[in-house]
Amino acid sequence: MKFRTRCCLILFAVCSLLWGTSPALHAQGEWEVTPQSEQALERGLAWLARNQTAQGNWESDDLGLVSLGAMAFLAAGHMPGRGPYGEHVNRSLDFVLERVKPSGLINSADAQRDMYNHGLAAFVLGQAYGMTDDQRLGRALDKALKLIAQTQCEDGGWDYRARRQRHGHDLSLAVMQAKALRSAVDSGFEVREDVIRLAIQSVRDYYKAENGSRGLDEQARLGPGQFTYDGNRSTLAMAACGVVCLQEFGQYDDWRIGKNLDVIQLEIERLRTPKGNGEVPFDAYTLYYVGQAIYQVGGEPWKTNYPPLRDALVQAQLRRPENPGEDGSWRDTRWVHGRPGMLYGTAVSCFLLAIPNRYLPILQEGKIEGLQQLGE
Repeated sequence: MKFRTRCCLILFAVCSLLWGTSPALHAQGEWEVTPQSEQALERGLAWLARNQTAQGNWESDDLGLVSLGAMAFLAAGHMPGRGPYGEHVNRSLDFVLERVKPSGLINSADAQRDMYNHGLAAFVLGQAYGMTDDQRLGRALDKALKLIAQTQCEDGGWDYRARRQRHGHDLSLAVMQAKALRSAVDSGFEVREDVIRLAIQSVRDYYKAENGSRGLDEQARLGPGQFTYDGNRSTLAMAACGVVCLQEFGQYDDWRIGKNLDVIQLEIERLRTPKGNGEVPFDAYTLYYVGQAIYQVGGEPWKTNYPPLRDALVQAQLRRPENPGEDGSWRDTRWVHGRPGMLYGTAVSCFLLAIPNRYLPILQEGKIEGLQQLGE
């Protein structure tokens, strides 16, 4: 049996008529969007536009990072081929689509980045498809989804390489595929129930309580704990990734979510961002999932934690008008360096600043009852 969600293309078409007329169309007030955050977003998008190559890749052959560049524009309401950044979106999406392999794999870098780049790029393609109904995107996404199902490991996780084996490698790979699968569901694609069900079990098994209990052990409910990278290593990024996975897979009431939100909120409260040094809070990978975790849970966790995260981004942005190669950018602090690192930091920062606009399908999603039942 398969499940399917209603495609929201009519809503997106209506929104597209309004894009460009109000930069904060869906924002709930100044606690979400400020004049300073709007200006920072526009400066970031301008950096991405100025520094994109003619090929569309920002000097990076990493299809996941190039996809993030496209998503930054999409999240701010810029459709492919339309408006001031329409051609920039086209170039980046074309760069990715032209490099999709016959198997459906979206990776042209080292094979050790197969499922990182594949999951991240497939997520962005799903968002773009949900906003445009472009059949080129649809065909690539269909193949990408089949590959995700084919390479799921026996325990429900995924490996770095596009291959099926007994055990998945770590939670960071699972969250990439979770985003891709949910992106596709929101855009009307079918996803096998058994893939989702097994993935939910795998994600829960990465939870570890401070009392030493793990995964599905009832003792893990007692006291604090959080999601881990591999069952042992606890990081802020993995706390956020676990929350994102459970939300994307419809496990909205899972008790692990609240425990990891406590971890996230504590780290946001500790944020101290030097002004104008260009470094994103945390690192780009962590920032990307922290922002999504608090947004998807919504309510008080979003209202409490988003403003300081937003303001830290605004404060950190590089302001160097005399240097167009840097002005308006952010850079990753850990994983990627050089121009690709600036692409990573700037794209993720723009995405977070654009979240309150709620243009992306993933930001307009509601709860899906069929998904909830798969975790029971």
